Amino acid sequence: MDILNKVNFTALQNALDHVALVMGEANLSRHDHGHFSDFHQRRNVSQFRCRNIFAIIRPKTLDHVQDIVRIFGRFKTNVGLHVISTGRNWGLGSAEPTTDGVVTLDLANLSTVRDIDCASGWAVIEPGVTQAQLAQRLAGTDRMLNVTASSGHTSVVGNALDRGVGLRRQRTEDLAGLEVVLPDSEIIRVGWWPDEKRRTSINPHGVGPSLLPLFTQSNLGIVTAAVIRLLHRPEKQCVLRLHFSRDTLENAITELRRWVAQDLVSGVLKIYDAVSTQSYGGKPGQHLALVCVSGTSGRVSAITQTLIDEARACSLFTSVTRSDLEPAASNDFVTQVVEHAYAGDPSKNEHMLRCAVGQDADHVDTDGDGWIFFLPLVPFNGRAVSRALELIKQIHEKTGIRAGSTVNALNADLVDLVVSFKFVPNPENTARAHLALDIAYKLFVDAGFIPYRLDVDHAHWMEKLVPDPSAHNLVRRIKQLIDPDAVIAPGRYA
Repeated sequence: MDILNKVNFTALQNALDHVALVMGEANLSRHDHGHFSDFHQRRNVSQFRCRNIFAIIRPKTLDHVQDIVRIFGRFKTNVGLHVISTGRNWGLGSAEPTTDGVVTLDLANLSTVRDIDCASGWAVIEPGVTQAQLAQRLAGTDRMLNVTASSGHTSVVGNALDRGVGLRRQRTEDLAGLEVVLPDSEIIRVGWWPDEKRRTSINPHGVGPSLLPLFTQSNLGIVTAAVIRLLHRPEKQCVLRLHFSRDTLENAITELRRWVAQDLVSGVLKIYDAVSTQSYGGKPGQHLALVCVSGTSGRVSAITQTLIDEARACSLFTSVTRSDLEPAASNDFVTQVVEHAYAGDPSKNEHMLRCAVGQDADHVDTDGDGWIFFLPLVPFNGRAVSRALELIKQIHEKTGIRAGSTVNALNADLVDLVVSFKFVPNPENTARAHLALDIAYKLFVDAGFIPYRLDVDHAHWMEKLVPDPSAHNLVRRIKQLIDPDAVIAPGRYA
C-alpha cells in the first residue's frame, strides 16, 4: 500500500472536479478512496489481481485528452494516468494497470476513422477504432487491414502499440505514424503523417533518429491516433490445411520452414497444436498447419500445386486439403477464422472467441472462462519448437494445466509462440493456472525463449529480459526528463 500512502487525495479530488468541468461528470466514474475503487466487483478473464483505481475517465476528443493531461500535471496528485484503448488486452490483464493507485484513461470513445487513402495505402484512426470497424470500411476496395485472429471488437491501435501479430505480419510493420500527447500536454506527430498540401511517400523512419518505436510498449506519451498502413488485397487466395502427428513434428517444422524460406508462403504461417486444434473445433489429436498462398490467379495456382506436390513427396502430413476446393467444416472454427482473416476479414473471429472462453466480446471479462497468455519468441526450427512443446508438457505435469500453443511463423527464422492456459475459474484452478504461468516464465526464459509481451503480474520480469540494462536505464532517463511528475502511470514495460 506504499503507493496509496503517497497519494494527495485533496489534489486528486480537485483534479477530478476540474476534469468533470471540462468534459462532464457523465464521462467520469469516481471511486471513493476510502474503499479504493470497485475492484471487488471488477473481474478480468485471466483472474489477475484487480488493482485499486480511483477513477475512470472517458474522453471523447483529442482536446479532452490534452485537458486531462494538463490538469493532472498542474495538480500534484501523485496519481498516474493508466491509458487503455478498448481494454480488451485479454490474457495479459485486459484493462488492469500494473500498479495500484491510478486513474484509468479509457480511450474507447476516441473511435473515429479520420481519413482513408486506398490509393496510397493508409488510414488515420483513433485508439477506439476496432478491427471490425476498419475492415468494414475497407470492404469492396483494393486494400485490406492486417487483422489478427482475436475478436473483431479489439483495438487496432492498441494491439499495434503492444506489438501484436496479425495474419499477414507483425502489427508494428503496420504503423506509419503516431499522434502523441506528451506528459506536458504537447501534441507531437512521429513517423510519417499525411500532408494536406502535398502527397508524400510513406516513410515511417523519416530523417534522423526515428521516434516512432519509442511509443510502442511505452508510457512516454498517450497515443491518440495512428497512421495504419493498408495491404493490397490479393486477387486470389488459397489456404492449404495440413495435418500431422506429434511424432513427425520436428521434420514437419523443418519442411514448413523451407517453404517459408523459399517464399512459397504468403503472410504468417500458423501451426496449431493438438490441444488448440481440438479446442477450436478442429480435427482431434493432430497438429494443424495453415499455409496461405495469395496473389494473381496464375501465381496461386502454380504455388498451391507446388506445395501440394512437396507435401505429398515428404510423406509427413496425414492429410492435405485446400480452401478453394473444400470449404472448412461448419464446426471447424479455427480454419474458418484464419482463412477469412488472411483476407482481411475478422467477421468469423467471434466464433473462436466463444470456443475459447464461452462468451462474446462484451462479456469475456465479466463472465468468461479463465484465459491466460504467455508469448515467447522461439527460433523457427524443429528442435526449438519441439523443445518448447516439451516445456509445455513439463508445466502440465507440474500443475495439471494443459496449455495449448500456436506457432506464428513471422519469417523463416522466428516464431511467435502463443501459449494459452484455459481454466474453469475457481480458487483452486485459478491458483494452478497462475502457477503454470509463473513456471512458464522460468522454464522458457532459462531455455532462451524470451517473451516479447508481458502480462500485468509479470511486469517485474522486464528487468530480467532486457539484453542490456543500460538501454533500459536510458528509457528511464527519458521518462524522467519528459514526465518528471509521473503524469502517466507505470506500464507493463516501464
